[in-house]
Amino acid sequence: MSRKKSITENESALDVEQLLEEYDADASKSRKFDGLIGRITALIAIAMSIFHLYTAGFGTLLSARQRSLHVIFAFTLGFLLFPASKKSDKSKPSILDYIFVAINIIIFGYLFVYVEQIAYKGGNLNTIDILFGGIAILLTLEITRRVVGPELPIVAIIFLLYAKLGPYLPGILAHRGFSWERIINHMYLTLEGILGVPISVSSTFVFMFILFGTFLDKTGVGEFFIDVAYALTGHLKSGPAMTAVVASGFMGSVSGSSVANTVTTGAFTIPLMKKMGYRPHFAGAVEATASTGGQIMPPVMGAAAFIMAEFTGIPYVKIIAAAAIPALLYYFAVGIMVHLEASKLGLKGIPREELPKFTHIMKTNGYLLVPLFVIVYLLIKGYTPLLASFWAIIASVVIAVIAVLIKRDGSFGVKQFFSALEHGAKGSVGVVCACACAGIVVGVVTLTGLGLRVAELIISLAHGKLILTLFFTMIASIILGMGLPTTAKYIVLATMAVPALIKLDVNLMAAHLFILYFGVVADITPPVALAAYAGAGIAGANAMKTGFQAVKLALAAFIVPYIFAYDSSLILVKEVVGGEVVFLPFINAIPMIVSAVIGIVCLACAVEGYLISECKTYERILLLAAAISLLKPGLITDIFGIAVLAGIYLLQRFRNRDGVEQPVKM
Repeated sequence: MSRKKSITENESALDVEQLLEEYDADASKSRKFDGLIGRITALIAIAMSIFHLYTAGFGTLLSARQRSLHVIFAFTLGFLLFPASKKSDKSKPSILDYIFVAINIIIFGYLFVYVEQIAYKGGNLNTIDILFGGIAILLTLEITRRVVGPELPIVAIIFLLYAKLGPYLPGILAHRGFSWERIINHMYLTLEGILGVPISVSSTFVFMFILFGTFLDKTGVGEFFIDVAYALTGHLKSGPAMTAVVASGFMGSVSGSSVANTVTTGAFTIPLMKKMGYRPHFAGAVEATASTGGQIMPPVMGAAAFIMAEFTGIPYVKIIAAAAIPALLYYFAVGIMVHLEASKLGLKGIPREELPKFTHIMKTNGYLLVPLFVIVYLLIKGYTPLLASFWAIIASVVIAVIAVLIKRDGSFGVKQFFSALEHGAKGSVGVVCACACAGIVVGVVTLTGLGLRVAELIISLAHGKLILTLFFTMIASIILGMGLPTTAKYIVLATMAVPALIKLDVNLMAAHLFILYFGVVADITPPVALAAYAGAGIAGANAMKTGFQAVKLALAAFIVPYIFAYDSSLILVKEVVGGEVVFLPFINAIPMIVSAVIGIVCLACAVEGYLISECKTYERILLLAAAISLLKPGLITDIFGIAVLAGIYLLQRFRNRDGVEQPVKM
């Protein structure tokens, strides 16, 4: 039985494009138009992709020029594609939109053309500088409001007011304050504001990996991942749910959006989970949780890995190496939870003869993995992420063309090539706008020293206790991460929350991964759980119920960061000195990994109330205690945790001597 057939047998086939428009913020707000305007917009998008491909392969422009042209392209597409409000005409841009496009080209074109002259100004602004700078800030806030939503612009406005009103603020937050002229200069004419580090990374690595992901999608990698996951896991009792976990892990590793990932894989997995007996809210939560995990799964990590490399000075390859084990533990935890749920419900897997054959899938479509192998190989060999992504895109095109010539199925041709260029650029608009607006936040932090002030405030509230500092940082990360793209939430948190952890001697790598993980789980944490709500919408389930179920499934993501914050051997890091990472041999991390794995099993059993049969109340309490002890480094605690798990397992085997697992009555 083919995968497509199983979709049809489930329920009516789900239209991924329609679901994206309904649940993905970028897709739901953007205009869809044909005709002359549609062709012009497509040409602008294609030109943007060609520009980035050229600079990736043959050398970037001067920093200010690379960044300003990047912003011109993205803002132009943003004003054309995203209406000012829900009441605006979605069939075509308004006169105001065209005015904004023209102003955008003039304002940032000024930086592109006069970059050398601006460099010699030394802060001596003229009237045009001040006027253009003020307009640039307003344009950035407006385009981000349209494309991303109001949350990030509101945060940026608060930060701008903080820079201005410093003398009037209480206690540790007070500073001498800055004139609007100084603020505008910092935000517009330097590389520490709108065109700062976030846009620097966006205009190089991030855009190219978004484009790479689009080319993978156009060549059919998404369907290939789902087919592989279905073939490998469909026979398990937790089959459809495990398919969601594995497929979303594959997809998420090269995706930049938890919501888009939820919709893309959820269109197949959620109806199938419901058909096999999972409750709707659980099915939606599984997909949302697995898709959200993609934002912490190497190699892309929601594009945050590239920005992290810039902020920390740690090479990108070392960041993804450190992030790998916690990400795998996240997916292991979700997999255990769905397996236990299937056992509780007495579910059965799909007969193997009805599943696609793994060997057949690999023989017919295994070539689709070549671009991924290319990019991993080049990164390991020391190529920059920019150049590695360039050659990976070239590889994806070459492989697709060769496949078409051999198969003669017309699945990838000139039309698909230009479609990938167009959709890659359009898909980057949200990230670029978020990075530009986040640049304002970073600019205020560098101008005022706010990061250190917030660090002192957090440490003061925590009375210098690391566990409380981590807890307050976790809460702040979840709150600030709600509703923001992964790149934006990481940038805000890296400037605001990381300094407090560094002051208490948390490893630099661990500190940045800590805030990223909790910023990411905001996507499944109510009340603003965008990925969970997308999953609920597809499943036809209650949104809040799905959100809380997703949190339950992702409990490991709330615990694992505390482990590596206290003991960085879990991320294979001994220490970070001046951006140079000293790695531990993998063998040194094995005891910690084993403890974490067993601890996660205990935690999952305690939460689900099931091991090999239904747990008594006291067994759940003991399993929770065992989980806590295993997740805390130490030989004694490990022995206690393992003994409890083994004891309860034997006790349940004794109670259930016939060896038949009994489903729990729900």
